[in-house]
Amino acid sequence: MTEWDIARAATALLKAESGRADRPPLTDDWPELDLATAYAVQDETLARRLARGEQLVGVKLGLTSRAKQQRMGVASPLVAWLTDAMVLSAGAPVPQDQLIHPRAEPEIVLVMRERLAGPGVTAATAMSAVAKVLAGVEIIDSRYTDFRFTLPDVVADNASSGAYVTGPVSVSADALDLSLEAVVLEVDGRVIDSATGAAVQGHPAEALALAANTLAARGLAIEKGWVVLTGGMTDAVALPPGSHVAAHFTKLGSIIVSGG
Repeated sequence: MTEWDIARAATALLKAESGRADRPPLTDDWPELDLATAYAVQDETLARRLARGEQLVGVKLGLTSRAKQQRMGVASPLVAWLTDAMVLSAGAPVPQDQLIHPRAEPEIVLVMRERLAGPGVTAATAMSAVAKVLAGVEIIDSRYTDFRFTLPDVVADNASSGAYVTGPVSVSADALDLSLEAVVLEVDGRVIDSATGAAVQGHPAEALALAANTLAARGLAIEKGWVVLTGGMTDAVALPPGSHVAAHFTKLGSIIVSGG
């Protein structure tokens, strides 16, 4: 049997994505996969995305809320990449023909005014580097069957990246208390969940600082102009064809996403 390595894992995950065919977690066959190697797999998949013409536009955090950690059975947040191919235009339906089993979650989105490099980044210094804040809905889509994975699995899979859409309202970073910014999540007109920014590591700025410090350990930084998805405020909800998910924020407006 061919031994697992970074290249083989990247190939397996990208093949599952392009073929819309979920697969068992890598660790079922590669139990030795550790977090450092998983991030190397993630970076290799990014390199291949860029080689085929995608552009790097930012980073996303995953599993920053206790609700998400408990649902997925992991205990730590993680960082992953965003490319322009993941951008979903406002009002556009979710591209079901490109996804396996999409789920939607509301997020607070930050756009960087300047470069943010760790180590030692605090929430205060992180927010001072932010240009503006928007509402967002991320469409996550694990390559693993039934969203079953360990932490190294999901890191390698770029934190279940799929697509994301941002709302029409933007405010300056100091115009509101992000820990108090609330969201009500509806599915087909029925309220499913609600949360505030405090669900994201206590404050989205803490998630941003975590991202900068995590990247610094790999010699990387969050660059000027990048988009940062700070992590799901609530648990994610399924988004099958014909469904509609709405995220109503207190001051950042509303986003409605159609399952197509």
